[in-house]
Amino acid sequence: MDRAREDLLVLAAQDGDRQAFAHLFRAYHAPLARFAFRLCGDEQLAIDAVQESWISLSRTLRTLDDPRAFRLWAYKTVRWRTIDLLRRQGARTEPLSDDLPIEETMEQQIATGDQVNRFMKGLPRAEKVALTLFYLHEMTLAEIASVEGVPVGTVKSRLNRARERLRGQMTGDEI
Repeated sequence: MDRAREDLLVLAAQDGDRQAFAHLFRAYHAPLARFAFRLCGDEQLAIDAVQESWISLSRTLRTLDDPRAFRLWAYKTVRWRTIDLLRRQGARTEPLSDDLPIEETMEQQIATGDQVNRFMKGLPRAEKVALTLFYLHEMTLAEIASVEGVPVGTVKSRLNRARERLRGQMTGDEI
């Protein structure tokens, strides 16, 4: 979805247009579900987190000052809701698996998708999240930093370390 159309949909949704909110839901639901699953590794918990996030987003959308911030706001909401549900369950914060039953990802559409998933399982959570947001959700470094609540330099470091670890695993020169 292009930025101008998204901005208009956010503004219309803020004014109570249910169709506009439905368009935003359709555009972001699957990517948010994949993101939540990457964070927790539990399909049902990810679905619950995203559902609760959409309820929260619908109730608080009018408080969003800048329509351009909707995407980041949605990802932050899902991140916090997922972490809250994990804490309530006393679960680990590391995903149990990176097999994504929610919906096929771009990784699975390329020939080496299974290899990439397997190699990503060995990465620390923060590095997996950085790679996922950067490559699969096409976020900028600043956007990732905002979602994760860390400085841009930290995101750069995480991406660099993750790339190096993946390269090492793929070539057999593990770090």
